[in-house]
Amino acid sequence: MKMFDMDSPLMTGLNKFADLIWLNILTIVCCIPIITAGASLTAMHYMCLKIARDEECYITKGFFKSFKMNFKQATIIWILELLVALFLFGDLWIIYRSGIEFHIIFHIAVILVAVLVLLISAFVFPVLAKFDNTIFKTIKNSLVISMAQLPKSVVYIVLTVLVFVITIYLPQVLPMFFFFGLSYPAFLFAKMYSKFFEKLENQILEANGGNGEDAADEDEHIFSDEVEI
Repeated sequence: MKMFDMDSPLMTGLNKFADLIWLNILTIVCCIPIITAGASLTAMHYMCLKIARDEECYITKGFFKSFKMNFKQATIIWILELLVALFLFGDLWIIYRSGIEFHIIFHIAVILVAVLVLLISAFVFPVLAKFDNTIFKTIKNSLVISMAQLPKSVVYIVLTVLVFVITIYLPQVLPMFFFFGLSYPAFLFAKMYSKFFEKLENQILEANGGNGEDAADEDEHIFSDEVEI
């Protein structure tokens, strides 16, 4: 096999590299209205899983397909996340900036809620992108999966936070964030959870009387999630 053949490892890697750059640009642009960020992140995770699985995909077409399909639920979940984040930020500000003495239990409670929110946030958009469910069960299943895949969840959270911290404190790397900041951590995350998701998909398909051919259909990405994870 020649190095520059289209199916060579080098060219396959370069194609993925270019796809992830374009996916990152699409994601950031579609996050700009703020309210659409949930749908944009869901579409990004949908495409990252397809890329991680080496499935044939068209980035723009697949991105906007997922964006439109999951827009309502993703937007509601995103707004809920923002509201909870603002609430927690307010609590933390009061605790550490107001000068008021609070019992240690209150400190622990706020920190525990913040940790739970981070764990849910790690998987909520990947779960929404792949599994069809109610908003409540999507959030619930995201927490269950995140706990079951705790090391992977922590790695993704730390990596994502690190990217934002570096971008904030080193503005000169902002162009790098525009090309790689969101899609590359999400792609690495997808590589980590892909096999776990595949097991869930097979279980759900079997429970619903489906077969592996359904899962192989590149246009079929939503599974009826009637079983508990």
